[in-house]
Formats: sequence, structure tokens, C-alpha cells
Amino acid sequence: MKRKLAPEDWADAALEALCEGGVAAIAVEPIAAKLGTTKGSFYWHFANRGALVEAAVRRWAEQDTEALITLLDGISDPERRLRELFTLVFGSTDDERAELALLAHAGDPVIGPPLAEVTARRVDFIVRCFREMGLPDTESRHRGLLAYTAFIGLIQAQRASGGTLLPAPERPGYLEFLRGIITR
Repeated sequence: MKRKLAPEDWADAALEALCEGGVAAIAVEPIAAKLGTTKGSFYWHFANRGALVEAAVRRWAEQDTEALITLLDGISDPERRLRELFTLVFGSTDDERAELALLAHAGDPVIGPPLAEVTARRVDFIVRCFREMGLPDTESRHRGLLAYTAFIGLIQAQRASGGTLLPAPERPGYLEFLRGIITR
């Protein structure tokens, strides 16, 4: 018996299509085929393709930002919270294709606004940690921006170098170096 698909299944499949081929790859029929269903299932959950793209971006935001912030907010010490953030984000060798695909489509009218919101949310979280450590507002903001742009820059440079710029064995040392500079 086939399992009934939920909107999240469609959103996950759309996000995977985005990773594989960009926004143009988010097409109802190929995604339906990949999910082993029909277009009718799609229209049960979504009014149109744009709604599916929005759902995919929301799903990414929930999984890659909100879930992480919720987890880290359980740590009361802001310095420890930042250390864990650095370890989870910079120390990870997880697939960052979604991040890169979304950044590549930042100018898209459907992807751009939620991407901007996620970026602001992430930076604000980091800034809040620095403020809670007792740093002045301006310095907290500068450090937060530095941390976030270091993350984005690293994944962009890794992609451009085919992953050879910072091999996995060197990542922990780089992480410690970066953390030292940003939190000094």
C-alpha cells in the first residue's frame, strides 16, 4: 500500500530538485514521477508551482535555521552556545547544496525574500550571543557579520575549489582558528 504524501514530502523533493538543477528544476511532473505519484497529488497540496517553491524554501528555513536555533537556545551560556554553533555549522561536512542553490537564486522573487529573512535571523542569533557575552552592540554586530560571512564565504570557496581548498582533516584546525579570531 502506498503511503499518502504530505506537503513536506513535496517540499523536500522540490528542495532536492533545486539542489540538482536550480529553480528551473522544480517542475511538478518530474517531481511527481520521482515521488511515484501523479500531478493530482500535487494539486491536492498546492495551488501552483510557486506555492511549491515557497514551501521548499520554508522547509529549508525550518530545518537549517529554526531547528538549529531552537536547539542552541537550550544552552544558557552564550559563549558555549556560540562554540556549539561553530562546531555544528563550520565543523560539518554536510552537503551544503541547498544553501548554495538558494544563494544562487537570491534574486528570484519567490526565493529572495525568505532567504533575506533567514539571513537576518541567523545574523541576529549570532549577534544576540555576543551581546549576551557583554560586548557592545556595534562590536556584537560586526562579529556576527564576520562569523556569518565567513560561513558563506567558506562554502562558496569550497564549491569553487571542488572541496579542495579546505580538506576535511584540516577543518577542525581552521574552525578553532576562526573561532579564536571572531570570539577574541
